[in-house]
Amino acid sequence: MISDDQLRQKVVEVLAEEFELDPTKMGPDATLYDDLGLDSLDAVDMVVVLEKTFGMKLTDEATLRSIRTMDDLHQFLIRLKAEKNTEQ
Repeated sequence: MISDDQLRQKVVEVLAEEFELDPTKMGPDATLYDDLGLDSLDAVDMVVVLEKTFGMKLTDEATLRSIRTMDDLHQFLIRLKAEKNTEQ
């Protein structure tokens, strides 16, 4: 099973590659829209990339809309991972 730190690193790696972002600017407090320059179309692409990377469906639209920072994203994915592990 992937650790929380490995998950965080993989998110940064995947998003940096997908959106041509500088990983050093993707700290926990970095905002997806203001700091990283993503828009609503990028957000859809981000969900698809993360679903493929981690093999889990990101269907909680209310939570997805509330994600503003990299840390919000990390915490959401860590929570999903924990839920998925308890189901198995």
